[in-house]
Amino acid sequence: MKITFKIWLLICFLIISAIAIAPWKAFDSGVLIKSVNDNSSASFEGLAKGEIIKDINGHLIASLADFSNATTDIFNLQPVEFTIKALANNIPKTYSYSSLTLDLAVNDNLTITNVYGIALDSNISINETLTEINGETISSMEKFNEVKLGLEPKIKLTIQTNKGKHVFYASKLDFAVSETPKSNLKAGLDIQGGAKALVKPEKKLSQSEMEDLIRVTKERLNVYGLADIAVRSATDLSQNTYMVVEVAGATPKELEDLIGQQGKFEGKIGNETVFVGGNKDITSVCKNDAQCAGIRSCQQQQGGYYCQFDFAIYLSETAAKRQANITDQLSINITSSGDRILSAPFDLYLDDKLVDSLQISADLKGKITTSISIHGPGTGATQQEAYDAASAAMAKLQTVLITGSLPYKLEIVKLDSLSPLLGKQFINNIFLAAIAAAIGVSVIIFIRYRRLILTLPVVLTVLSEVFIILGASALINWNLDLASIAGIIAALGTGVDAQVIIIDESRKTKEYSLKERIKRAFFIIMGSFSTVFVAMLPLFWAGAGMMKGFALTTIIGASIGVFITRPAFADIINQIVQKEEQ
Repeated sequence: MKITFKIWLLICFLIISAIAIAPWKAFDSGVLIKSVNDNSSASFEGLAKGEIIKDINGHLIASLADFSNATTDIFNLQPVEFTIKALANNIPKTYSYSSLTLDLAVNDNLTITNVYGIALDSNISINETLTEINGETISSMEKFNEVKLGLEPKIKLTIQTNKGKHVFYASKLDFAVSETPKSNLKAGLDIQGGAKALVKPEKKLSQSEMEDLIRVTKERLNVYGLADIAVRSATDLSQNTYMVVEVAGATPKELEDLIGQQGKFEGKIGNETVFVGGNKDITSVCKNDAQCAGIRSCQQQQGGYYCQFDFAIYLSETAAKRQANITDQLSINITSSGDRILSAPFDLYLDDKLVDSLQISADLKGKITTSISIHGPGTGATQQEAYDAASAAMAKLQTVLITGSLPYKLEIVKLDSLSPLLGKQFINNIFLAAIAAAIGVSVIIFIRYRRLILTLPVVLTVLSEVFIILGASALINWNLDLASIAGIIAALGTGVDAQVIIIDESRKTKEYSLKERIKRAFFIIMGSFSTVFVAMLPLFWAGAGMMKGFALTTIIGASIGVFITRPAFADIINQIVQKEEQ
């Protein structure tokens, strides 16, 4: 058979699709780094999201199981016996406990500001003055950090990735990993599981306003620690603007909590606002650092448990001066326990609801201080539930404080959830259905023409179309969801019809030349393609873009068929029929 230009064109597109899909990645070993904690040793040493870990401390890493076994073996640390001495109202006290970390935080005056982890069980109290750790006199913050680093057990990690070698010390893993991708194809939410929200702003937004909303929403979800986030705009046939938020591995409740409220956070003294969430008033928020953020205590109460969290925030110079001016106008009160506090508390509001009220020490009257500690509770039937609730509440407040409030009020129009197990079952069912359909089409075509030489090109052309469609999806980073897969199947259905038309027209009476018969077939095919293309355009926007995957893959599939695979198929059939007519 002669390989014509059109057949060469098909071969070139198959090669390009193979490069785009990169199926050889299925043979890659290692684990993919999904995220790296901010301000961790790993991040400081350049370990980054997207790198593939091949080796840790001489342990070859080929899979998640290898990674789990290696880290379990490496981080076999023994707890340290800590002996802490402190002064409480000038009365010396001694505490002892065993832990991998010191579990204490102090300020520049060596006053204990936070107690967390195992140290909570030793009854160390905040506001005591730290004097000694394991026989070492603590005279300054520098000495505290020096002793802390010297006592806490750490492991030297030598991590080899596909980008190079990283060496650092750590007492725990400060990064998350997953299996390496088996190709460049990306699965949609329907397949890998997660939550999807269709959100409507309070008003119709311009393109720039929608871009601003999407940016803030992405920041909020990224700060919260959710992975595989997709946030995009959509428009329905009435030109109403929506925002579609898809988060793999998240729950609908997380999405509802994070985007269902505006997230306006304010710190007030009396009726005067000291700061609002966002980087204008807040320069930094402590997150993922046990020294200044964590769950500090859990206690049993009537009906369950109660856990308290706190974390530090750092104000801008303007906000700190604003606080100093407000507190300078307050009087000093003496509590029943003899503590000196200011006459008004520091009230914290989330979406205009009071979430916490903090007493202000008289020492802060008129002082410019850039550090504030935010407190909050979490409750549950069990201690673990209360701990998880406190962790979630802390993460939400940290997120709102970092990103600020959303620029517009939002209404969640639709909220969906799908488990990855169900998505996997869908894929299995679709795969089996596709095989059954391919076999059925092949059998019917063979029965129709009774010629294997005519049946094989049809089957091979269908497979080529699927491969090129997948290659195009990989090239444009399109997430293949169930709607997209349905679009591929629809495109293949129209493709088989077109191939049957080409075969039938080419085998008609010799009233027309073979070239003319093929032209007549393509006239019918182009008419069918135009109808499909026009029909899919409204679906691309209809339903706030929820059918975009179906419409896009159908258009891509039909276009590939008309401009790439059908011409090559016609040339193949042309040569077969010419041989028959000779």
